[in-house]
Amino acid sequence: MTEIDYKKLKFKSGLEIHQQLDSHKLFCNCPSILRSDEPNFEIKRKLHLIAGESGEIDKAAKYQHSLDKEFTYQGYDTTCLVELDEEPPHEINQEALEIALQISLLLNCKIIPLTQIMRKTVIDGSNTSGFQRTVMIARNGFIETSKGKVGITAILLEEDAARKVSKEKDTYKLDRLGFPLVEIVTDPDIQDPEHAKEVALQIGDILRSCKVRRGIGTIRQDVNISIRNENRVEIKGMQDMNIFIKAIEKEIQRQEKLSNSKKPTAMEVRNVLPDATTEYTRPLPGSARMYPETDLPLLHISKDLINKIKKNLPKLKHEIQEDLKKTGLSEEMIKLLLKQNKVEEFKNLLKVYDKPSFIAKMILLFTKEVASKLGKKLNKTEEILEESYGDVLRALNKKKIYEADVKDILMKLAQGKTLESATKLEKANVGDIEENILKIIKEKPGLNPNAYMGLIMKEFKGQVSGQEVMGIIQKILK
Repeated sequence: MTEIDYKKLKFKSGLEIHQQLDSHKLFCNCPSILRSDEPNFEIKRKLHLIAGESGEIDKAAKYQHSLDKEFTYQGYDTTCLVELDEEPPHEINQEALEIALQISLLLNCKIIPLTQIMRKTVIDGSNTSGFQRTVMIARNGFIETSKGKVGITAILLEEDAARKVSKEKDTYKLDRLGFPLVEIVTDPDIQDPEHAKEVALQIGDILRSCKVRRGIGTIRQDVNISIRNENRVEIKGMQDMNIFIKAIEKEIQRQEKLSNSKKPTAMEVRNVLPDATTEYTRPLPGSARMYPETDLPLLHISKDLINKIKKNLPKLKHEIQEDLKKTGLSEEMIKLLLKQNKVEEFKNLLKVYDKPSFIAKMILLFTKEVASKLGKKLNKTEEILEESYGDVLRALNKKKIYEADVKDILMKLAQGKTLESATKLEKANVGDIEENILKIIKEKPGLNPNAYMGLIMKEFKGQVSGQEVMGIIQKILK
């Protein structure tokens, strides 16, 4: 591929990142859960055009209206009249607002103290009301990158859309409608595709330090691109980081080809495909689709609330890594704790038993080994054992058991035994223990007592207590 000269092309790019927050719905008290079972009811709706605050009708809305579609909506007992647009919205979800404020401050944004909740015309079927509620809560922020500052234009808090059942049918599920969603819009400061990926990953790390939902579909990334000061194109569905750079490069080539033929691309929305090419979906919407939400008051964000959020900002990934390094954990263990989202669990257990390396091994490696030996799913095994970790560590502190006993105890707990039964070790013959210890010492002289204990505990597989073994080892080594 010919190397692209981004400066010569006057390449401009910015990101729009949408992240679901881990809280109940934004304008009602319904839970934010997705359903896979049969719906409880269905309704049908046709959505209509409405002019925005400027008095104009948005061209994207005009296009959707021209399709003259009737939409079917499927609801559950976890949806209410707000999602059906049969009841006014409730006051904004305070927890979701506070999470969004955390994100705003971590992105160095200025909070807007008094702001208007708006309606954004959307008549593609993704909302029963024909509009999406959205509110700008912060602006004028930035992040530091390897290529300088990238500005954050705005942070918005909005409700997620209904979930389409299939591409072929105009049928939507109401389970996702109203999930709290934060939208982060960057300035067009991105200099090339690699820089775009760096910015996306850095913002992603900041989001994951806050209370956000995890998993497929919980974060959506769009990339805006233009060259030669021509029309902007918005590429949706840029979640796959494996094709992120390639998709941007292919879009640049597509736009360059059109520009060279004196047919610059129209302002449009395109969807990325698995092969990193894009396809046209609809015209790019404009400001004409916005108008005020009349069912809700102005949103006041007090200084007291902002100060409260500032005092309780979560640590970012690199800060957590530095804290974990200070405990003496290896890089591998730190990566595993972060990847498996077990940092808080690790910190809580460290308060019980002050041996970081052992705790990390217990929750990351021992549990995995137990699940493998029993042929059980790891998440199910973790659910069983998580409640017992603290009790096992307290038993270690009281010298009722030794570290070498723990793996066998976890195995018994995972098999359904009580903590009392699991920590009650079967007695082995003292003569056999002493004989084995003497044999090991002769075969492997010069080891420390803990190393000898590990070898003998492995030999007797839970039939002897670590305390008893240590006593015999110390007596022999005198």
